[in-house]
Amino acid sequence: MHRSHPGVAECWPAGTARCYAAGMRDPHRGNDGPAIETSGLTKRYGAVTALADLDLAVPRGTIFGFLGPNGAGKTTTIRILMGFVKPSAGAARVLGHDAWKEGVAARRDLGYLVGADAFYTDMTGDAQLDYLAHLSGRSPALRRALLDVLELGPDALGRRIDAYSKGMRQKLALTAALQTDPALLILDEPTDGLDPLIQRAFEELLRSLRDRGRTIFMSSHDLAEVERTCERVGVVRSGRLLAEETVARLKRLHRRTAEVTFADGVPEGLSRVPAVTLLARQGRRVELALDGDVNPLLRFLATQEVSDLILAPARLEDVFMGFYGGEDIDVGRATDGRVLGNGLASPTAGGAPPPLGAVARR
Repeated sequence: MHRSHPGVAECWPAGTARCYAAGMRDPHRGNDGPAIETSGLTKRYGAVTALADLDLAVPRGTIFGFLGPNGAGKTTTIRILMGFVKPSAGAARVLGHDAWKEGVAARRDLGYLVGADAFYTDMTGDAQLDYLAHLSGRSPALRRALLDVLELGPDALGRRIDAYSKGMRQKLALTAALQTDPALLILDEPTDGLDPLIQRAFEELLRSLRDRGRTIFMSSHDLAEVERTCERVGVVRSGRLLAEETVARLKRLHRRTAEVTFADGVPEGLSRVPAVTLLARQGRRVELALDGDVNPLLRFLATQEVSDLILAPARLEDVFMGFYGGEDIDVGRATDGRVLGNGLASPTAGGAPPPLGAVARR
């Protein structure tokens, strides 16, 4: 059990930071529109376009992963959503409010994961959490549960932050962002610096918050974590949105590989199976690429004598690398008009399939 936290009045003089908190009441949690919505969102820094015509809608009550390599536009998007920078064109709405023109209202019920260098390092962890809760004007209802999940104990909370390790600062930042139970969380690399067990426990906490109707918008380079946690993802590259879909649908659309060993040689009919491409062949073994539905291949194999079959499940990491594997990425649109990239760059330049093993698996 953690010790009871001192009241705000014990740490801060009366009237401190009350002007900002006064503008952050009345959270308006009943709004049914998207938690985050951008339209033609663009940000230019001189001749450099950091973000170009971003159209994005994040439904309430979901965990949304925002993916892309360094320089793709993720941080710029988050800074616009937080009202830190003004867009060059387009608009961003957070919880129904314009992120720039109605910044206080937009951030009224929002939790943001700050960088470790944003803390007052001469304060104790306890005092920092009390101060930030006081600024929000709301009760830190989730603090105790968060501290338990993140294993940030009383001894650590009683120490000055300048004595914290990277992992401890990350735990403190997560607690600060979530402690008032906001309707929307914007988390940039939330589990950076956490050990695997704490990471999994935190992921479970995020899922429980989602089940209670909260919305989590998270950027992460840990694609396995995103796959475990997020229902939907948006993929950006060079400031543009390549895809916005459910994780399950992206994985279904992605090119998978299969390795089949036939008992009596490779049958001629294999080349006519829909959505199947021969990548490599060696004796009775073949490596195949599957574009979409696996059932046509399985029905064909059911008519053959098969010695061995290796069919790896699609992973979000494979989908992501498909988007970034080359410059000839095919970007289309889903049936409802949303941007969709299939990431199906041709694995070979043409001609006969290379020997088995010469093609790197996607």
